Amino acid sequence: MTDESAQPAAETVAPAAEAQPPAAETPPDPLALAEAEIVRLSGEMDSLKRAAAEAINRAKRIEREAEDKVKFALVGFARDLLGVGDNLRRALDSLPAEQRAAESVKGFYEGVEMTERALAAAFEKYGVKMVPALDQRFDPNLHQAMFEVEDPTRPSGQVVQVMQAGYVLNDRLIRPALVGVSKGGPKAPPAEGGVDTVA
Repeated sequence: MTDESAQPAAETVAPAAEAQPPAAETPPDPLALAEAEIVRLSGEMDSLKRAAAEAINRAKRIEREAEDKVKFALVGFARDLLGVGDNLRRALDSLPAEQRAAESVKGFYEGVEMTERALAAAFEKYGVKMVPALDQRFDPNLHQAMFEVEDPTRPSGQVVQVMQAGYVLNDRLIRPALVGVSKGGPKAPPAEGGVDTVA
């Protein structure tokens, strides 16, 4: 019996040791907590600023794209009508000058001329403009060279013949001018504001 009575005494001692209060934890430093919160909030603020800047940039890009769509919506239509204008000019040029005054074709010729002028006015109204080419310095951004002509009297790199007029829509090229360019003469001065590409 002594063994049994000794055992409960040992058990009662052990729970008393466990019941001791834990070592006192140091309370968190309020300054350290505030600094940690500042760092966290600063990170969130940076993320929000980046998100706001991205949203502003996206809105500007969408607005710019919408403006371009409106501004250049007529590109395909204008390109198709350029062919109509070319054919009107070919029709006018096909009639020799001495036959233009004949009563049998005079009215027809004048009608085609009026149609060509009306088309040119519509082009102008909607921002379609002819690219200057003849006697200009060759500009690969506006002109497409079809051939070269030996001409020592003209500066090298000057447009001497226009086979087909070029056009821009709101300063964007929609068709380059098809041109013949001189070679063999003195070097032409560079185009205004351009870079001399002839070596």
